Amino acid sequence: MEIEKKFLINSLADVPKGIHTYPYHDLEQGYLCTSPVLRVRKEDDTYYCTYKGSGMLAREEYNLPLTKESYDHLVKKSDGIIISKRRYLIPLDNHLTCELDVFHGTYEGILLAEVEFSSEEEAHSFCPPDWFGEDVTFNPRYHNSNMSKGLS
Repeated sequence: MEIEKKFLINSLADVPKGIHTYPYHDLEQGYLCTSPVLRVRKEDDTYYCTYKGSGMLAREEYNLPLTKESYDHLVKKSDGIIISKRRYLIPLDNHLTCELDVFHGTYEGILLAEVEFSSEEEAHSFCPPDWFGEDVTFNPRYHNSNMSKGLS
């Protein structure tokens, strides 16, 4: 089960200093289906296929490993926009981590922070840091599967 909240970040100037010192992953992902979500992703040199159930704050998620060859084959079958981003892993209080996505390509300039939780109660009680912007957890526009169809 994935339980996460999403926040817009206004600009990199709002992010804690030294962002480039945090660990990161370069991601590329395409969507074979958006309902239910069936995604293929390249994360650095690792490849996998993900199924995500319905939901906004909490939903089922399953990852299956892929080879580079199978990823290369499947990503060509993706519908819509192939999403490209760098994901920084920024530690927060209470042993939480902010996954800060800095988008490239079509969505250059968009910054989204995601925080995953162990329970819905923990998610609901989360007090975001001052540098987080608008909470877009329940805005389907900012789900990557919908972004693959183009922001409206």
